[in-house]
Amino acid sequence: MRTTSPIATLFGRSPIKPLQQHMQAAQQCAAEVILLFEALAAGENERLSEHRKKIDGFENRADEIKNEIRAHLPRSLFMPIDRRDFLDMLNAQDSIADTAQDIADLVVLRQMPIPATFGDTLQRYVVRSVDAVNQCRLVINEFDELLAVSFGGREAARVTEMVAELSRIESESDRLEEALERALFDAEDDMKPIDVVFWYRTLGLIGDLADYAEDVGDRLRLLIAR
Repeated sequence: MRTTSPIATLFGRSPIKPLQQHMQAAQQCAAEVILLFEALAAGENERLSEHRKKIDGFENRADEIKNEIRAHLPRSLFMPIDRRDFLDMLNAQDSIADTAQDIADLVVLRQMPIPATFGDTLQRYVVRSVDAVNQCRLVINEFDELLAVSFGGREAARVTEMVAELSRIESESDRLEEALERALFDAEDDMKPIDVVFWYRTLGLIGDLADYAEDVGDRLRLLIAR
């Protein structure tokens, strides 16, 4: 008996709803990263593994939705958006989920001591980077409304401001990353060299969450500008 994918059934009207569902899964991945670092700071290895499993589950869900979108996306969307632009946005969203999984794998594998010089800045950095992902989801949730007004009018102006706020959050994330890199440099003499290397890598990945979120917002802003 032939079955129909629940995602595929949504394409009768528009591929926007599946894109929004994919963004939800990516945001759920990112949200777990905050809890992951809380567990690392508390030295709770069991919780670390639990949050890694949750991230894996959300990332798998994102992959399922992504693959369904790619399999059922029509060659011509009959909408004021190019197919390539749509897929680029999907790929940027998917990078959020992939990055969250990379962070979880690295943190659980290495379980590196948090440098004392980080203070509370590390957690603020993680939260702010995830804030960018949360804002990105709010932006994507407006996509269908934008289509309804052909990317114009008050809705376009409102979404443009939402994207600007996303960029502001990403900039704050960048500043926190720079502060942590300076703190890590100050602590290098008291750390294992391999831990230093992996902390630089970890800080970069956390920042990537905000960067990919901003990329999604920027792509939507370009669609409005056209």
